[in-house]
Amino acid sequence: MQPSRTFTILLIFSCGLCLGGTAEQLLVPMDESQANHLRAYGLAYWALQSPRHIQVEWLLNYRGGSFLIRNGELAQERAVRMGITSTLASPAEVDQIHSTIAQENMEVVLLEKAPKVAVYTPPDKEPWDDAVTLALTYAEIPYETLWDDEVLAGRLPEYDWLHLHHEDFTGQYGKFYRNFRTRPWYQTQVRLYNEAAQRSGFPSVAAYKAAVSARICEYIAEGGFLFAMCAATDTLDIARAADGLDIIPPEIDGTPIQPGVQDKLVFSKTLAFRDFQLVTDPMAYEFSDIDTSPSPLTKGAYYKASQFELFEFSAKFDPVPTMLNQNHVHRINDFLGQTTSFRRSKLKPQIIVLGEFPGQNVAKYIHGVFGQGTFTFLGGHDPEDREHHVGEQPTDLAQFPNSPGYRLILNNILFPAAKRKEQKT
Repeated sequence: MQPSRTFTILLIFSCGLCLGGTAEQLLVPMDESQANHLRAYGLAYWALQSPRHIQVEWLLNYRGGSFLIRNGELAQERAVRMGITSTLASPAEVDQIHSTIAQENMEVVLLEKAPKVAVYTPPDKEPWDDAVTLALTYAEIPYETLWDDEVLAGRLPEYDWLHLHHEDFTGQYGKFYRNFRTRPWYQTQVRLYNEAAQRSGFPSVAAYKAAVSARICEYIAEGGFLFAMCAATDTLDIARAADGLDIIPPEIDGTPIQPGVQDKLVFSKTLAFRDFQLVTDPMAYEFSDIDTSPSPLTKGAYYKASQFELFEFSAKFDPVPTMLNQNHVHRINDFLGQTTSFRRSKLKPQIIVLGEFPGQNVAKYIHGVFGQGTFTFLGGHDPEDREHHVGEQPTDLAQFPNSPGYRLILNNILFPAAKRKEQKT
């Protein structure tokens, strides 16, 4: 496993370097004893955001990735309000925790500040149509929204962490043509997207979205943290590889596909994927062979496993993937999406696989470094809705406060808070 090329996480070792003090600290366990895992992340975020700048230690692999929060009594009051399991720990108990961590495959990471969070989402989308928005809202983590105009206006550097709503960056309106082209919402989307492209001076929606995808990649290269799910994962890379090419069937955009377009894809522009084959059939609900979702095009190739498995990393030598995989379970129920998971044969060599379907050559959860920043992709639409369909009712996270799938999302939100030591490259 290769460590990050551009930064290391500041580790707080127990041998005399840990945060001292005589006051009790608040231990927030993240194992099976925790009543509300999801809101525990919100508590950690609240502490970092507090005017008192309350320090938080993330105890990697210790009781499921627990948190240790200074100003214990103050933090405990909020924990009680949020329904979070916690206990006050004396200085002697904290020393014992650090001693245990020093001897095991565990580590302490200091969380420095609350990251400023942005969600890239269409203005007309309902908040419950996106798992990350649901997680942020339920965990009481503040966020702002932005869309294409703000991206092209150069506003991404204002944020530490960016999530991509399950957007189609290829300009094919989600490839909903077959089933929904006569629906008013689909026709409205086509009209609005074309108007937005023209207003910004682009000849087509595809060109408009290609410019947006390029700005997003620039944001990562300059040090941003990106998280994406579902179709935003593979379509971002497809848009980058197909920049300047017409890959869209005429039924969707009114112009013919460029001859020989498959051989003209430029994989050096992509973040995570390579050597993929485009799916240009307008009647297919699929963009390429990166995805392994069950469909006639992938019949026989779809994995049969009902759960995917998280890898265990060395907490002391690989703190980044360890942070991203903190959980109280190692196997998580699968959930589908337009892009459900990723063929390992289509991943670039440097990509870290965080979770996979054992024996299937299929990855569910991946991470990579791009320039000075990082990106993490999670396949599927909603961790607590196995077969999400258009128009379904929102998931009520109050019914799933211990969701291991949603914990993966929230790991990513706290990841940028880890104190970094910059390195020369």
